[in-house]
Amino acid sequence: SAYRLCTMRKLPSFLARTLTSGTSGSQVLPDMSEVRSRLRDIVGASTNWRDHVQAMQERKALHTLLAKRQEDLSPRRMKDSYLEVILPLGSQPEIREKYLNVHNSVRFGRILEDLDSLGVLICYTHTKQEMQPRSPLSIVTALVDKINLCKKIIYPDCDIKFTGNVSWVGRTSMEVKMHMLQLHDGDYCPVLDATFVMVARDPENKRPAFVNPLVPETPEEEEIFKQGELNKLKRIDFSTASLLKMAPTAEERNIVHDIFLNTLDTRQEGEGTVSFRSRKLPPNSVWMEDAKLKGLQICHPQERNIFNRIFGGFLMRKAFELGWATACSYGGSRPFIVSVDDIMFQRPVEVGSLLLLSGQVCYTEKNYIQVRVHSEVYDADTREHHTTNIFHFTFISENEVPRVVPKTYGESMLYLDGKRHFAAVMKEI
Repeated sequence: SAYRLCTMRKLPSFLARTLTSGTSGSQVLPDMSEVRSRLRDIVGASTNWRDHVQAMQERKALHTLLAKRQEDLSPRRMKDSYLEVILPLGSQPEIREKYLNVHNSVRFGRILEDLDSLGVLICYTHTKQEMQPRSPLSIVTALVDKINLCKKIIYPDCDIKFTGNVSWVGRTSMEVKMHMLQLHDGDYCPVLDATFVMVARDPENKRPAFVNPLVPETPEEEEIFKQGELNKLKRIDFSTASLLKMAPTAEERNIVHDIFLNTLDTRQEGEGTVSFRSRKLPPNSVWMEDAKLKGLQICHPQERNIFNRIFGGFLMRKAFELGWATACSYGGSRPFIVSVDDIMFQRPVEVGSLLLLSGQVCYTEKNYIQVRVHSEVYDADTREHHTTNIFHFTFISENEVPRVVPKTYGESMLYLDGKRHFAAVMKEI
């Protein structure tokens, strides 16, 4: 299976050594609650919803602290932003239930929330100015580039360690690489790799703001930095070739045409005609229109982030859970997450919004199910719908799953888009 083939790209040992040098073995690592409390301190966010307007007003004064040019900011090293955080599921059983699913393993949606918070804190660590307790920057998640897993099960009673650092920097954006390991028999074993892209904005989260440049110190760090540059170019290529902008390739057109021919109902041949409209489902297949689930979420103040918008990690958790349920009902057995990729945060979600989520199986191959979750907000005042995110999840099911079959041209484009995402994931693992 893909899990056996998955060669985990661990944090290279040289980097782990250099980044952790100077930390004593007995050092107590911060946990996830400390991560969130540090974020609140850095931004000056209020813990009470009723005070949030006042807290945001106070942030306006931080405008004067913003750099006019990136050149005015001191360069940083990779080890300057390196953080290790513990999730003490083994040593603190009282926090276990929040992370537990019905299969007695860890809820992956909760891990997505933790990765999102940690990614933001790593970026604030990279941009920290010594004399300023409060940061003038609003750092938000722009994109989850990829999360690849090499363990099917995350155990609910063993400590988890997250590590991460800034791996590439543009003028106003930062790529963060994070790794998750779980304690087994005294050793921390790799579970997943994650790459997020964060953007820096002004104190009111309205305009882009400059961030400290990153200076690689060793040939290995040069390589990591170059990879960040390549990731950026790859994203641009992928977006340029989007099926919403360009016609499918000749090979993809053939795939769609073959599916169309395979679903034509030829029972009318006796009459000398085959209707283009008359379609039949091939054996062991499911029409794409019958492979979807929908959900609705009311966005309460409890789910807000430090900028009083809905927390990106919460959106990811809800989308993942709907994606998982979509894969579960489609495959008829428990699905396991293999990869998350290309989650673009297109617009913020305000507290009080109605969040509409739609999960669609868009591609299948053997045991694999590719699910796309579309998320949009509905504004009750204007009656308008706006897309906020598109999520792509790759699951592996315990049994082989039926083939999903598109019927319309629009569904065929979703099918090809799903096939592209699946191919990219398979190439990675």
